[in-house]
Amino acid sequence: MRILEAARENIAIALDTLRVNKLRSGLTVLGVVIGVSTVMTMAAIVQGISEQIIHTIEIAGPSTFYVMKVFSQTPLNPDRLPKWVRIRPDLEEAEAQRIASLPEIAYGAIWIQLFGRLEYAGVRTQQLTIFAADDRYSEIQGGELAKGRWFSKSEMTSGAGVVVLTEKFANKLFAQTDPLGRTIRVLTRPVTVIGVISEPDNIFAPPGQEVGGVVPFRFAWHSYTIDKTNQLFIAVKPRPTVRAEDAQDAVMVALRNMRHLRPGDPNTFDFITQDQILDVFTKLTNTFFAVMISLSGVGLLVGGIGVMAIMMVSVTNRTREIGVRKALGARRTDILVQFLVEAATLTGIGGVIGILIGLTFGRVVTYLMGIQATAPVLLTAIAVAVSVGIGVVFGLYPANRAARMDPVEALRYE
Repeated sequence: MRILEAARENIAIALDTLRVNKLRSGLTVLGVVIGVSTVMTMAAIVQGISEQIIHTIEIAGPSTFYVMKVFSQTPLNPDRLPKWVRIRPDLEEAEAQRIASLPEIAYGAIWIQLFGRLEYAGVRTQQLTIFAADDRYSEIQGGELAKGRWFSKSEMTSGAGVVVLTEKFANKLFAQTDPLGRTIRVLTRPVTVIGVISEPDNIFAPPGQEVGGVVPFRFAWHSYTIDKTNQLFIAVKPRPTVRAEDAQDAVMVALRNMRHLRPGDPNTFDFITQDQILDVFTKLTNTFFAVMISLSGVGLLVGGIGVMAIMMVSVTNRTREIGVRKALGARRTDILVQFLVEAATLTGIGGVIGILIGLTFGRVVTYLMGIQATAPVLLTAIAVAVSVGIGVVFGLYPANRAARMDPVEALRYE
């Protein structure tokens, strides 16, 4: 009880001091507010992205994987490919068909990822991702058909000029008009809209690369110039009872046999698993977060130095008060705790304000990005502890100086 009463008394004294010096105190905590709010904003964004990554992986299924000519975290220049990439054969539709026929595989098809704009009656979208796939596209990417239909077998075989638009961009192009049966341009080619799909949120489709629609594979193959290194891939989904590792082994054996590779030859293709995708995004977000932590650390350092400065001034201005307290029986520990609590209160208030600002900005940014994110509770608690800790660390020297004052000399101070 005595400890709690002393803590309440010291906090009350600290708040009174802050009220007396509002402007000075406000400027002092500004650095702490900036540092903590930056950390919390970045934490909210990073957590939102992480949650969305996991959500996206759950849509496709954690066992889904992709076969590519080469896996590179950055697109390779098709005109300047390294020799080891050039000698690899391009993926072929026959290979996708062979994979799909394996007993371990529930789905296997060759896809193309195109980038371009949609256009209708003078209305153009920004740069979008257009997939060239088949009528089972939603098994991999998720989503439900909102209206219309998917491609017929004859349309997929002949490569008909048809498209299933995503709901967002169907609304953008047509507003309240029914898009079914309308002719639009997909990457300058005329196609007929036969369906609209309502897609789930996808973190792998940031602004500028959102999915605009799906066309038949053969239509894209004959209508556009394809970068077979970066844009061509085979989407593979194992059967529910088959482990991802077993499915990958089966696909690897099938492809090596089709490419007549000897036992000692390296694979001439790469797998991209959901774990690899998650690892790439985790590395990117962690690097981004580390940079922001470093920058916000500067703000916290400035705030800490400001706390030390104001506490030094406070100790000097309250020398007689310290002398009176010591004359009335206050111990060195009491004086030390008083000024440490005052410094911790100062930075604690800055930390709380920074958290509120950071979470607000984080929520706004994730909303604008179309990401559903929860508040980073653990990091919020850590931010409060860090801000209070800064007050204790940077307030230790001024508090110790106050505690060591000679009461007689302090009472003589003018």
